[in-house]
Amino acid sequence: MAKLTTSEIIDAIKEMKILEVKELVDAMKEEFGVDPSAVAVAAAPAAAAEDTGSSTKTVVLKDCGAAKIAVIKVIRDITGLGLVEAKGLADNGGNVKENVSAAEAEEIKAKLEEAGATVELA
Repeated sequence: MAKLTTSEIIDAIKEMKILEVKELVDAMKEEFGVDPSAVAVAAAPAAAAEDTGSSTKTVVLKDCGAAKIAVIKVIRDITGLGLVEAKGLADNGGNVKENVSAAEAEEIKAKLEEAGATVELA
């Protein structure tokens, strides 16, 4: 069997119906044990992380501290998340806001630390 080039594969996918593309993705999951959509999503942050000269930052909540309610209120103000989502972020930590300017990231970090949280900028 001749090896197909990337452009040939893309051209073939362009000619498929949506249902056929879904079946192809399902077959890839089964054959290789990998979700292609998860790989595409994971590749984007990795590419962003490689850009060391970036002027944007990600605000990462490490721990909400003892004043969890105050931290949840600040998270809701900053992100516009609902109560349940903000509580989940406070409980589990994670990215509060991504791709913000360094100045805005520092402001957000200061607000969260004032509320009692442990925050780092990535």
